[in-house]
Amino acid sequence: MTAQLLNEVDLVHKLQQRVKEAYVFPDVAEEICRRLQSHLESGDYADMPDGETLALALTYHLQEVNHDEHLWVRYHQESLPEDDGALRMNSEWQEEQRLEAGLDNFGFHKVERLPGNIGYLDIRYFHQPAWGGETATAAMTFLARTDALIIDLRKCPSGYPGMVALVATYLFDEDPVHLSSIYWRDDDFTRQYWTLPYAPGRRYGDKPIYVLTSRGTFSAGEEFAAILQARKKATVIGDKTDGGFHPGTSYRLDPHFELFIPIGRAFSPLTGKDLEGIGVIPDIAVPQEQAFQAAYHRALHQVIADLAGAGSGPHGALLKEAQTALKELEAGQKICQKCGYTNPVYRSRCKNCDEPLNEVG
Repeated sequence: MTAQLLNEVDLVHKLQQRVKEAYVFPDVAEEICRRLQSHLESGDYADMPDGETLALALTYHLQEVNHDEHLWVRYHQESLPEDDGALRMNSEWQEEQRLEAGLDNFGFHKVERLPGNIGYLDIRYFHQPAWGGETATAAMTFLARTDALIIDLRKCPSGYPGMVALVATYLFDEDPVHLSSIYWRDDDFTRQYWTLPYAPGRRYGDKPIYVLTSRGTFSAGEEFAAILQARKKATVIGDKTDGGFHPGTSYRLDPHFELFIPIGRAFSPLTGKDLEGIGVIPDIAVPQEQAFQAAYHRALHQVIADLAGAGSGPHGALLKEAQTALKELEAGQKICQKCGYTNPVYRSRCKNCDEPLNEVG
């Protein structure tokens, strides 16, 4: 790596300065900076082959003390905007981020009505509601008349609390609900996030909701799952999440190195506790790759139970549709009635939870 591209001493010193100024835990920030200085003096950053490798080493050392996965450094081939403040306030940075968000459909990757009138929503990122609010409203309006809803957060690593609040608004009634409180160190201010008293379109109502999680569900994705679980609005199915609840922002260290640093702490209004490091423990634990099938299986059973005794009209047709979908889902395999895990037909007990399995009819 050339001296013109990078002076690792200056870079580490700027990194230390930012961590001390902004990291939400000042005492931890001091220890992180001591560790960085020790690595610098030991020559651990000298003769790095490229910027990506140096960024990876710095990220690893930033997370040594308290394993905060929201602390990281990223190398960019293209120059970052010249700005000494948080990049979120830079117009050039905002324009690029908004373009990326739009090309990502503001995180809403799939909205679908599945057989049996089950709604499916795949959210990959909770982008700012000022950018993606119309898309969120369109998605929730499309799903409003389904009889059960699966919200897939298995590939959702982050986002903004404002969009979490907007989407959650459609899942609660008109009375505002306090979803979370976030303390921002830079402003020394705690902001509360609530559902909205009015939302365009139709609210979802009191119908079954299933939220899918994975080890990759992080930050805003975790917050959304935790809120619905704590308020008993949804059944969480999948893997336990890591517990990265602290919101943060990006800073420019030099023309090619970006630092992301947590500047806030998220608290549950129900318990008053910081959720960082805890994660979301699913109500039904299954490997992430089986979470969708487990949720769909449970949702179909619920729809069929609700439509029991339906005649030959529209509800009767929906009942037949749900029964056919369930039959196709269960064909050639044993799905555990307790956890929804899909087992091969030769097993007599569930591989996931050891529950006895029904024989294939």
